[in-house]
Amino acid sequence: MTRSARSRGGRVRVGVISDTHGLLRPEALKALRGADLIVHAGDVGNAEVIDRLRGVAPTFAVRGNNDKGAWAAKLPPTASIQVGEIRLYVLHELSRLELDPVARGIAVVVSGHSHRPSIERRDGILYLNPGSAGPRRFTLPISIARLDVVGRKVRTRIVTLTC
Repeated sequence: MTRSARSRGGRVRVGVISDTHGLLRPEALKALRGADLIVHAGDVGNAEVIDRLRGVAPTFAVRGNNDKGAWAAKLPPTASIQVGEIRLYVLHELSRLELDPVARGIAVVVSGHSHRPSIERRDGILYLNPGSAGPRRFTLPISIARLDVVGRKVRTRIVTLTC
């Protein structure tokens, strides 16, 4: 599925969230304020999470391995999103990436599943996992990520939430 987001003044602010598992914390909503677009990388938990995120900004979500039922069947397993001059590819489990991001002109691959926030660059591609914004798992942080896209430049950061 391909979608697009328009920039305001050449800059697009993207909030990235994953693994909410039905828990959308007020701290996550606050951290996502000001985003032009929100991307949810799966394990949403329920349709209400997406509805509440859409109250902040237009939201694209993919289905995670724990997303079940009629509401979840409406979510695509992957999404290709044009953000300004770059393309994001979103899927829940990075191990299921079945395409070559370089050959497809993808600048950023967004995934979730591991609950571990990470930012890594390989072969010129930015791989972003915002971590989990839902129920705490082990000693992992509760987090989201922010992307700032200006032209073909992307700045990203992990935002650890105090919960």
